[in-house]
Amino acid sequence: MQLKKASVLLVDDDTDVLTAVRLLLRPHVRDIAVEKNPDALPALLRQQSFDLILLDMNFKSALNTGNEGLYWLRKIKELKPDVAVIMITAYGDIDLAIRSLKEGAADFVVKPWHNDKLLAILADAVGTKSKGTPSSATESTAEIFGTELLGTSEAMQDIFLKIRKVAPTDANILILGENGTGKELVAKAIHHFSLRATKPYVKVDVGALTESLFESELFGHKKGAFTDAREDRAGRFEAANGGTIFLDEIGNISLHQQAKLLSVLQNRQVIRLGTNEAVNVDVRLLCATNVPLAELANESRFRKDLVYRINTVEITIPPLRKRGNDILLLARHFAAVYADKYMKPAPELSKTALEKLLQYHYPGNVRELQYAIERAVIMADGPVLQADDIIFSPIELAPVEEKQTEESNLEELERVTINRVLQKHGGNLTRASKELGITRTALYRRLGKYGL
Repeated sequence: MQLKKASVLLVDDDTDVLTAVRLLLRPHVRDIAVEKNPDALPALLRQQSFDLILLDMNFKSALNTGNEGLYWLRKIKELKPDVAVIMITAYGDIDLAIRSLKEGAADFVVKPWHNDKLLAILADAVGTKSKGTPSSATESTAEIFGTELLGTSEAMQDIFLKIRKVAPTDANILILGENGTGKELVAKAIHHFSLRATKPYVKVDVGALTESLFESELFGHKKGAFTDAREDRAGRFEAANGGTIFLDEIGNISLHQQAKLLSVLQNRQVIRLGTNEAVNVDVRLLCATNVPLAELANESRFRKDLVYRINTVEITIPPLRKRGNDILLLARHFAAVYADKYMKPAPELSKTALEKLLQYHYPGNVRELQYAIERAVIMADGPVLQADDIIFSPIELAPVEEKQTEESNLEELERVTINRVLQKHGGNLTRASKELGITRTALYRRLGKYGL
């Protein structure tokens, strides 16, 4: 069905939104009905047939749960399961809107929207509905993300969906995950599919900046501001103006640095060292850290007002050990990449090699798998990678010295023992669990507990 032939219902308690959308859609649809009160929905749906419903996520009246949109979405799907529903949301409710997709919504649009973008979303929803085959997350990610981000697991599909939805907005994104999970790849993907894609993308490892370099590197300086300031220099925020700035390891900066950063984000201005002149900056902010969100919420370590400022939407990347067969998908990808790099035939992976890959717990995540496969491709003699060709990093399995202090206890002894047995068996969880006399499940729990 074409949008021109569609009957549309808009449900929103904001009169200005009702007026604006009605005026926008009138030339583009067959008819447009509007309703302020969601309680009227059941009666409306019994009286009239709609092809498309635009539904606000929150209303000033009706339910007081904060999940009004989800409640009315379920009601609509009970009464009219085939109708396409587009959720209307604000930046702060994007996670809630993504939940609505899993409950049957066709899409969502973020306030304030571009009119052309809204029309495109409506046309796509009507077109998909008429085909009777909704586009799957797997198909879209295969087309959109190419080889930069790989994964067929449910956890990664959820991340791909979030990237696709948040990228066109200007929402600040906090990317969480262990070291080596691919936080920078997610940041690059968000920029690539954003409206700022043609503008600068600037990455800064803020965790590595000393107190003395922090302001100069981020905000710039004037000539003579300090001993080595031999010329005027723009900071990273100015360099990213109009585009995206990615602050990696944000969880490692000091409270003093946090205060400086918060001021810039609130005022959207930087002041170079050695001057009082404010320079306006327009940047989209992406941040990443391996520090759990619960720890960031501890004000003795991180300012809560800054957490809220950088975290309009959070994306948590799962550790590789929780991604199932994504391990094999990535291993084959890296094998092909490094075979091409080192001018070798693309190798196969033997059954024993695949089993070894699936049994390992990957404390270094995707980065560790990548280096293990690169080494295997370089060192292997034949066209098939065997289990013995795959050797995991001794860095991740470095011996842990027992503490000779009064704090030594049974948990420390258990951690040291597990680490030693894992090293002995080359990271093979089945053999290690047998020697330790516990199940693989129990071993997994202890690995998570001790961060091994």
